[in-house]
Amino acid sequence: MTPYPKSPVMGQMMDQPLLISSIIEFAARHYSSNEIVSRRVEGDLHRYTYRECEARARRMAHALQGLGVQMGERVATLAWNGYRHMELYYAVSGSGAVLHTINPRLHPEQIAYIVNHAEDQYLFFDLTFLPLIEAVAAHCKTVKSFVLMSDRAHMPTETKIASLLCYEDLIAATGDDYAWPQFDENSAASLCYTSGTTGNPKGALYSHRSTLLHAYASAMPGALNVSSKDSVVPVVPMFHVNAWGLPYSVPLSGAKMVFPGAALDGKSLYELFESEGVTFSAGVPTVWLGLINHALQNNLKFSTFRRTVIGGSACPPAMMDTLIDKLDVHVIHGWGMTEMSPLGTTGGLQSKHLALPKEEQRKILQKQGHAIFGVDMKIVNDDGEELPWDGETYGHLYVKGPWIVSGYFRDEGGDVLKDGWFPTGDVATIDPDGYMQITDRSKDVIKSGGEWIGSIDIENIAMAHPAVLQAACIGVAHPKWDERPMLVVVKRPGQEVSGEELRGFCEGKIAKWWLPDDVVFVEALPMGATGKIQKNKLREQYREHKLPTA
Repeated sequence: MTPYPKSPVMGQMMDQPLLISSIIEFAARHYSSNEIVSRRVEGDLHRYTYRECEARARRMAHALQGLGVQMGERVATLAWNGYRHMELYYAVSGSGAVLHTINPRLHPEQIAYIVNHAEDQYLFFDLTFLPLIEAVAAHCKTVKSFVLMSDRAHMPTETKIASLLCYEDLIAATGDDYAWPQFDENSAASLCYTSGTTGNPKGALYSHRSTLLHAYASAMPGALNVSSKDSVVPVVPMFHVNAWGLPYSVPLSGAKMVFPGAALDGKSLYELFESEGVTFSAGVPTVWLGLINHALQNNLKFSTFRRTVIGGSACPPAMMDTLIDKLDVHVIHGWGMTEMSPLGTTGGLQSKHLALPKEEQRKILQKQGHAIFGVDMKIVNDDGEELPWDGETYGHLYVKGPWIVSGYFRDEGGDVLKDGWFPTGDVATIDPDGYMQITDRSKDVIKSGGEWIGSIDIENIAMAHPAVLQAACIGVAHPKWDERPMLVVVKRPGQEVSGEELRGFCEGKIAKWWLPDDVVFVEALPMGATGKIQKNKLREQYREHKLPTA
């Protein structure tokens, strides 16, 4: 950390650290009766208040202390969006330990890898994921016990897990006299791993300070504009970059929180939005496609739902038009990264844009948006020289700010900063008003439904097949998932293999949703001067290719 000089005259303000526990304390004290509603894995709706949430979070923090969890140790979760997961957000970090949220969509081998890499001491999980935990438990070397986020009535009578605890039993066994500890605001608070698009996943380790500043900034009117008048559904998973910070910014704002659990289909979401008076939500385009189709097919309108932030992958212009023009829902285009906590930009109009024709306004809204306070950005050429903000010149996008990583957990990947800036791996333009638009990616990752798929992993598996000489995996446009992986393969001379055989060969080695949608066989792959496959030429060649699943 840079040692900044001190002024001879210091301010005379209270020295109070910015800690995550202060958010839930504030909500419990000043918005005590405001609700948290959850659709549970058990099938029913659970509702209680911020006061009750904070009390139960303190009990769980007490329980973690009883289990011997020390400050700085990691405690993992593998769970849907719900009230128990919310309690752990505050119980773990608030007690000084580190919350490690795990994406259950990763392949079991990747889950075991990141649990061991993080050295998780305990792993909390929803009942849905019991089979997954049973499959990986024996490979999680540092986990002392697994905790099922359930009451005693829903505990399994038989399980392969050697040490299984009950969440509600832990809560019931503690008192409510736990006091949130005070410590350095730069202490680690939570840990999120990237999806391992190049090699193994890498961990972004957030601090209490960075998390609070991110929550403040993201709640502002120019960003997500969350207030106590709102009823908010975070459809984006709590295991996906901490649900874009909503578990912090929503209670900080005093808004009603509504958790959808595992029911993310259009019908279930629509019914939840209507019954709970939801005004604002956040999620990836794939989710909104299901909700839009349900509403349009059944000639439905939203009573209260008026704003959504869409990120994870670009919002298709047709989707934005449908939400705004047919369903009266304003779309906020957002962009960020796991390494950015994640929010970097949000789309929106300035006062000088309000008189523009609708078509011109939409062009602005379709960009990834304007930096929120706390984030600075620039575009540079291959030599690191800064490029003009003219909306046409594109370059490598760099960012910096107090909630952007300075490196990865355990120094994986070495020094990632370039002269104090973080290279995002995206290529973008920035216009004179500061609106950024992603034009390409410097890395060959594939975005499918807001989730990232690593092309190199798929290529390595394909090339392990005896009939495959070379393989390249590229993203091909898909009307529902934005992109889906496709393999372009050169067969070994005299060998034969079908596309279905190759897909079958990949099964079990990667997550099911990573499986290529199509396999194309060619005589040769385009090669660059350094011997690398030119994937940009392949993407252009197959730009109009129609996938069988389209």
